Amino acid sequence: MSGHSKWSTIKHQKGAADAKRGVLFTKISRELTIAVKNGGGADPDMNFHLRLVLDKAKNANMPQDSISRAVKRGTGEGAEGEILEEITYEGYGPGGGAILLQALTTNRNRTASDVRSAFSRGGGNLGESGCVAWNFDHLGVIGLEMKDEERGEELVLIAIDAGADDVRLEDDFLEIFTAVDQLQKVQKALENEGVPPDAAQLSMVPKTTIALDDKQAEQTLRLLDTLEDLDDVQKAYTNADFPLEVLERYQIEA
Repeated sequence: MSGHSKWSTIKHQKGAADAKRGVLFTKISRELTIAVKNGGGADPDMNFHLRLVLDKAKNANMPQDSISRAVKRGTGEGAEGEILEEITYEGYGPGGGAILLQALTTNRNRTASDVRSAFSRGGGNLGESGCVAWNFDHLGVIGLEMKDEERGEELVLIAIDAGADDVRLEDDFLEIFTAVDQLQKVQKALENEGVPPDAAQLSMVPKTTIALDDKQAEQTLRLLDTLEDLDDVQKAYTNADFPLEVLERYQIEA
């Protein structure tokens, strides 16, 4: 598995641990609100983005009343009238790896200050709008741990037949990439085979990656953690390709 793919897998696993600190609940709550507001209402059968976020909330054991409040905010119900603004930040980490952040905020000045400070303290640089976004594609991404190699090859064909654009089977892990509007169809095809994905999400996938040495990788991983721990940052993406030995140490420490 490439260093970039392994980092994405570790990040997904780390999300479950974040829920214990309550960090993830706040971010999922905001994502639910935006999914309802921008994605077509509060019915997950008609709003696939909402369904994806509801699955994330369920996997994180988010309380049902918190989920309901977040959905109601998206429909305009409820007394909480905060207006969430979607903002993208772009920059570079140590070693020149591109970093793309998606944020939801009620105060863009506060968020910009927090992001700029985190980049500076972490050895990176906050860049101008558009400086790295060109190197990322908005795609659906499905991840599956796959112990049976023959079964993995079979699922590769099923995913392609269902509309997947690219499939990577490496080291017992299957990554499937789809157009945004094909993610639901491919996910359903896998579920019909009795193989529900470990993760299915909309993501920003780098077109090209950049290899980092051990020191740059360690610094970049710390910077990404710092950025993702900011209250207003929903997701952090990078095109960094990390040395596998560094990621193994990082996974143990996480």
